[in-house]
Amino acid sequence: MKVDYRNAILVHDFALIKHEGNLAGLIETTPEADTLLIVSVAVEPTRQGQGLGRRLMSYAEDLARSRGLKRTRLYTNKLFDKNIKLYASLGYQVDREEALNGGVAVHMSKPLP
Repeated sequence: MKVDYRNAILVHDFALIKHEGNLAGLIETTPEADTLLIVSVAVEPTRQGQGLGRRLMSYAEDLARSRGLKRTRLYTNKLFDKNIKLYASLGYQVDREEALNGGVAVHMSKPLP
């Protein structure tokens, strides 16, 4: 992937989870119209399965609500079945699929009360 993180740090929001001084997880978000786009969510492999991803997703939803946004959205690779199942368990629904960079991107969103 080619991501300009120098620019992303300037224009996107990042939230970090640290454990014993080490980065354990992060979420990158950016608002767009009435939606908060979850650009990236990552949990350090040895910390996966401990609820950190759920905490980060909950944080993003709280952030969206605090900004008066109506939903959150994200996209992921169709091959990342575990991620899709996690997002579905958190109330995200599949909006569409599209060909992207030789694979298939699954676009998902969640309306916020």
